[in-house]
Amino acid sequence: MSFKDLHLNKPILKAIEEAGYIDPTLIQEQTIPLVLDKKDVIASAQTGTGKTAAFALPILQLLFDKQDAPKKGKKTRALIVSPTRELAVQIGENFKTYGSHTNLRSTVIFGGTSIEPQIDLLKKGVDILVATPGRLLDLHKQDYINLDYIEILVLDEADLMLDMGFIDDVKKIERLCPETKQTLLFSATMPFKVEQLANSILKSPERVEVTPTSSAAKDVSQILYYVPKRNKIELCLHLLRNTIKGSILIFRRTKFGVDKLEQTLIKNGYKVETLHGDKAQGDRQTALNKFKSGYVNILIATDVAARGIDINELDAVINFDMPNVP
Repeated sequence: MSFKDLHLNKPILKAIEEAGYIDPTLIQEQTIPLVLDKKDVIASAQTGTGKTAAFALPILQLLFDKQDAPKKGKKTRALIVSPTRELAVQIGENFKTYGSHTNLRSTVIFGGTSIEPQIDLLKKGVDILVATPGRLLDLHKQDYINLDYIEILVLDEADLMLDMGFIDDVKKIERLCPETKQTLLFSATMPFKVEQLANSILKSPERVEVTPTSSAAKDVSQILYYVPKRNKIELCLHLLRNTIKGSILIFRRTKFGVDKLEQTLIKNGYKVETLHGDKAQGDRQTALNKFKSGYVNILIATDVAARGIDINELDAVINFDMPNVP
């Protein structure tokens, strides 16, 4: 199957071709026709399966085919809610890429950075808004965001939003949108709470489930060390000195744990950067850039902050703590 077989229009097909995409992924094949048919969808798909394009491409087409008169100003008609700044920014970049040959305007808003530039962008009018829950509700409360014209609502990484405690915010956002909207829910996993949320806000949804195939697993060796908690840092230092070299990503469960390990590694002469929810957006991006460029070779992150980030050629991953979701 090709993208042409999905009945996407010429401006979007041109953008897809320029982006270097040839054939749709499985999640795109299954989801795009349902969204174009204006069905509610609940989809289980992990990051890296192409799920952003699975909702972004049909949303662009639906909005492009039914546009406001330019002189009346743009009304926000599609809302994508994402749990983290990094994920929101990536989604926003994808919308700009796929919509480069349309006159649809999109923007991204998130916390941890100045609110004024975001207000200025909203005042200009946007068709598509990508937002984290807290900043979205804050700007809505200040009357800078009007959700009365939302036609399509996307809840991305729903399981992560619930893990981060956004369930009440998500429900409030859903209630602020028109009842007639089309709702799409994407989640890497489908725990009971996500199913409950889907059942409460989606109308007769179509279900899509894509089981990821991992070619990388053939080249990955995994080692489990049984070690008392008090000896974990000592073992980590031993591995870094004697066994593990190159670009290393270390996961810790909490922000406190990230900071504590960072201090220990710096004292032992390592160049380290960190990612967690308390860091400002600019600091997070700087940390990521330093790691990607090789300026530092160790990045310590919480699993929440690291979900969805794109890093090539990792030499090693250390799960310092057992993940909340295995």
